[in-house]
Amino acid sequence: MSRVAVIAGVGPGLSESLARTFVANGCQVGLFARSAKHITELSTNLGGDAIAIPTDITDPAQVEAGFDRVREAFGLVDVLVNHASSAVWKGAEAITPEEFEAVWRTAAYGGLLCAQEAIADMRNGDGGTVIFTGATSSVRGRDGAIGFSAAKFAVRGMAESMARELGPAGIHVAHVVIDGQIDTPALGDSREVDSDRVLDPDAIADSYWHLVEQDRSAWTLELDLRPHTEPF
Repeated sequence: MSRVAVIAGVGPGLSESLARTFVANGCQVGLFARSAKHITELSTNLGGDAIAIPTDITDPAQVEAGFDRVREAFGLVDVLVNHASSAVWKGAEAITPEEFEAVWRTAAYGGLLCAQEAIADMRNGDGGTVIFTGATSSVRGRDGAIGFSAAKFAVRGMAESMARELGPAGIHVAHVVIDGQIDTPALGDSREVDSDRVLDPDAIADSYWHLVEQDRSAWTLELDLRPHTEPF
């Protein structure tokens, strides 16, 4: 079955693996990111089944325009991955209200804007799938990262609420807890030292695709992923 997907927050690492995996499985994909450089190169490599759309997902007008471009190119959206996030590694006393709000806007507010556009398409179609990328901080607040933790807790709550609201309409909403470090170019030489303690982004992408293909009789609400060397 051919699907149309939007991946919001595309950069090197997991989101790039998601785009490649989705296209390999027959999806046509809209790539959203603030910066055009990476998504333009990625869409060129992926060919005609991907379109790069520079989008600030905290701007309602840009989100609406981005989804309109995907619809014009490929049709109604039936898969959304809300992957965008930002972080300020500061505690309660050091973070400014502006920094706190900016982190929340990217993860939670931006996630809501994208979800509202996608849900409208899914209601007009045959349902669909909305996946939120979470982190260890989605379930355990991180010392010195109050903004990131609060934003990730918010995203988890949104996913749970939306799943209950939208499931009867045939819209599968899932939250993925990435409980560990993803192997990305930014890790540098540490990848060799800690190779058993990082998550392979291609393997994670396969798990996301499994969520997209799940039968409606057995949907996953929350998927928890971690390296095999890390205890539960």
